[in-house]
Amino acid sequence: MRLQSLPVVAGFAVLALIVGTRALLVEGQRANRAAARETIEYQQQLSGLLSLAQDAEAGQRGYLLTGEKSYLEPYQKAVDAIPGQLARIDAMTSSNDQLAPLISQIKGALAQKQAELAVTIALYDKGDASKALELVRSGQGKAAMDDIRASMDTIRRIGAADIAARDEQTDQVEAWLRVGSLTALVAIFLLGAYTIRQSRRRFREVATAQEELMRKNIELGNEIDTREKAESQIRQMQKMEAVGQLTGGIAHDFNNMLAVILSAMNLAQRKLKRGENDIEKFIEAATDAANRAANLTSRLLAFSRLQPLAPQVVDTNRLLTGMSDLLHRALGEGIRVETVLAAGLWKTYADPSQIENAILNLAVNARDAMDNDGKLTIETANSHLDEAYAATHAEVTPGQYVMIAVTDTGTGMSPEVIAKAFEPFFTTKPVNKGTGLGLSQVFGFVKQSGGHVKIYSEPGQGTTIRIYLPRFFGAEEPAAPAGHGKSTARVTETILVVEDDARVRAATTDAMRELGYTVIHVGSGQEALQKLAATSDIALLFTDIVMPAMNGRKLAEEAVARQPGLKVIFTTGFTRNAVVHNGVLDHDVHFLAKPFTIEQLEAKLRDVLDAKG
Repeated sequence: MRLQSLPVVAGFAVLALIVGTRALLVEGQRANRAAARETIEYQQQLSGLLSLAQDAEAGQRGYLLTGEKSYLEPYQKAVDAIPGQLARIDAMTSSNDQLAPLISQIKGALAQKQAELAVTIALYDKGDASKALELVRSGQGKAAMDDIRASMDTIRRIGAADIAARDEQTDQVEAWLRVGSLTALVAIFLLGAYTIRQSRRRFREVATAQEELMRKNIELGNEIDTREKAESQIRQMQKMEAVGQLTGGIAHDFNNMLAVILSAMNLAQRKLKRGENDIEKFIEAATDAANRAANLTSRLLAFSRLQPLAPQVVDTNRLLTGMSDLLHRALGEGIRVETVLAAGLWKTYADPSQIENAILNLAVNARDAMDNDGKLTIETANSHLDEAYAATHAEVTPGQYVMIAVTDTGTGMSPEVIAKAFEPFFTTKPVNKGTGLGLSQVFGFVKQSGGHVKIYSEPGQGTTIRIYLPRFFGAEEPAAPAGHGKSTARVTETILVVEDDARVRAATTDAMRELGYTVIHVGSGQEALQKLAATSDIALLFTDIVMPAMNGRKLAEEAVARQPGLKVIFTTGFTRNAVVHNGVLDHDVHFLAKPFTIEQLEAKLRDVLDAKG
């Protein structure tokens, strides 16, 4: 067996030697190319330095001959640029002891030349033109330039000699490689003959091996069934773990917020009972906690792709331009923001407010990753995701997209962090520094909009997050008129509020009355229709959507049929309902999500009541 294996081992050894030698040759060629590039770049830097010195000399000569100050412009530009050029040359020379003395000679000669130029210009400026020209004719400047050129020529010869030596070494390796290749051919021929001989014997063993293989396949099939059952159980456990993480995160954050609200309300009640009125800070704390709870719910709905979207045709470049002040205020003075907006950018069809929220979320995350000191780049581009890309990324449909990239110079992410970055409540920030919902909200919005989001990052190299939103095809619809906001006119309208939850109904009614409206409130759709028939001056129907017997959509259709021109606003705390389909609000539907502030309620009421039609 050892003798039979010897040709195979020898053949493979020769092949391995040839492959290794070829690899070394390739690496040598790469090194030669790199050295050649460095030599060329180095010589270009030297040529640039010589060109600057010549520009300075030409500017000086022109000034001395004509007296025109304009001739000093190239001189001054050259003098200003020479230190930077020398710094780049020094950086490239730092590891080369052979070139360092020559560079020192160039620096000395250049300093002499600059001194000669400065002195002659100063003499001319003082009115001593003859002495300035005499200094020029003395040949000091020419000698300095000759020294510079001579040193540069020496450096060029050294570079050429180095490249020639490398080429000679490569030629020697190629010669040995040709000999080795011939040896490899012989070894391969012997290996082929040995293989043919062995194959005849092994063919006889195939039949026996096939029978054994069939038996093993049966055993393997049984093993696969067993493993699939085990993997199914593991997947179920992982799902339960993910649900537990999500539930735990929600419970943790909501309990914290509820603790603030309960504590603040209890303290406020105690103070009121004692006749004390300094309860504003408790009300502010409770309101802040309630707002954070509402924001948490909104982010969870975004992650689960259940938030109601109001998409429009969006010019992303214009949107980013409008966000400039907002970004600078949110990021602070330590972050340098740069926008790179593509010319001829396609339009996309998405909810512009959610695009702004997504960009702001990414920008704030980037600011934290840079510890409030770094550069943030926001870029737009037209992009095409092809079939090959879609095959390696789930939920991606091949086609044309508008790409928004947010790049930071922060700490970057490891592959393990990237894999979990979009999970809700996952965060690498310190305690109380992040909810872990920012990226999950971005992910949910982009997916709900039919887009794609991708993270590119390495530890210590910063992070780029790219959002791809589908390109919009078709004619652009006219933009909806802007809301009227807070009206200065006296409120006179009557509103019918329909809400099956008595506490929510009472709170909504009180808020509207606080705003000055006349309010009629009922708890069901049937009662609403009766009130509508009995009251002729109702201007707006404000109805919950999810109600027993008759939901808000059916109520609105019946009410408008009975009273054409009646304005309708829908409200709900859950968006999978009769006015939201595929995550998008139905056309011409006015919607206000629960919970809402009195300011949001006021703005929505005026927008709808003041709208034409």
